[in-house]
Order: sequence, then C-alpha cells, then structure tokens
Amino acid sequence: MQMEDSGFSMMMTPKLAITCIVITVISIMIRLAYVIYQSSKPLKNLAQQPVSTLIVLGSGGHTAEMLNLVSILKKERFTPRFYVAASTDNMSLQKSRVLETSLVDQSDNEKVTKATQFMQIYRSREVGQSYLTSVSTTLIAICHALLLMIKIRPQVIICNGPGTCIPLCIIAFLFKVAGIRWSSIFYVESIARVKRLSLSGLLLYKLRIADQIFVQWPQLQSKYPQTHYVGCLM
Repeated sequence: MQMEDSGFSMMMTPKLAITCIVITVISIMIRLAYVIYQSSKPLKNLAQQPVSTLIVLGSGGHTAEMLNLVSILKKERFTPRFYVAASTDNMSLQKSRVLETSLVDQSDNEKVTKATQFMQIYRSREVGQSYLTSVSTTLIAICHALLLMIKIRPQVIICNGPGTCIPLCIIAFLFKVAGIRWSSIFYVESIARVKRLSLSGLLLYKLRIADQIFVQWPQLQSKYPQTHYVGCLM
C-alpha cells in the first residue's frame, strides 16, 4: 500500500510542477498584456499632483533638444527632477545645472537644489563600439540602472534618443510588470530623425516599452502609426 502511495506521489509531482509553471506563465502574460494596455493611458490620478521626473540626457544635439524641452515644462508639475547622463558625459550635466539655475530667481536656488539631482550612469554602448563587446557593457549598465531606479523610483521618464535610456526604460517596464512602481515613459524622437526612428526609438517602439513616442515629422508618424506627431519642438 505504501509503495502504491509512493508511486502515485511520484507521478503527481511532475504534473504539479508543470501545472504551476503553466499558471505562472499565463499570469505573467496576462500582467504583461495589462501593462502594455494601460501604458498608453494618461496619469489621471496624478493630474493635480507633482510627479518625480527622470530626465535622460544624451550628448551634443540630444542634450540641446532635451534641455529645450525641459525649459517649457511646468516646473511645479514635474518635480523633483533627476537628470541622468552617461558616466563619460560631464558636459550635459553642466548644461542641465545651468538651465536649472536660470529657471528660478536667486532666492529660490536653495529650494531648487534640494528638488533637483544630477546623476551619471554607465553607458550601454559607446560610439563606434562593436556590438559583440557591447553585450557586457550593456549588462553592466542594466545593473547600474537597476540600482538607480530602486533609489529614485520616478513616476515619469523623459528621454530622446541616447542609448543610455534603454537600460533605464527596461528596468522601469519590468517594475511595472512586477507591480513595484508604475513609471510612465515618454520618448521624444530627435528632430534629426525624419524618415526612420533611431535605434533606441525603434527598440522602445517594437517592444512596446514606451508609453508614448513623440515624433517631430509627419512622414515619420505615417511610417510608425503608433507614434504621436507633435511638430518641431526646437
């Protein structure tokens, strides 16, 4: 009798394990579909409240475009602000500090200093770096992005092209799926992109990671119908 019970238990164990795996996979797929569906909706419940905002800076033209966009944002709405740039890009953070200083009167500088932070992150791939070696640097960047996202946990992420934003957006999306934090990701494609999305924009578009992707040329929106045409922002 004991041998029969033991044999029955051995038969049930694999079936139970398979059942648990199937249920887990189905649950993850349902949650993933829910996150993708909900991501396209605006932050209705935070409409009148300040939202912590992560601003990802690139270099050169990307930084100029992003700072131009930040300058027209409602500062009391998107606060506190966290500026993030690649570890090799000190100029972008300097420019963002200059912008923040220029946005307020001298008497409010102390308040702005407390509400705004400037950080650096490892870059996924340097310009000219081979795709083979970029695998290891991307993994390092993702680990660093994870620590950064755990620390600041932004409600809004604004980015516009640099590869630096990809690990941060991936972590933010995984946080959504896991129910840890809901960060709305807004990607603004560079004005230099007229006919096709950049690699970063294409990844976020194809993987449905970004909540909304904004383009500055109508022909680009026609090619990628899930993007939003907003005209030239520069």
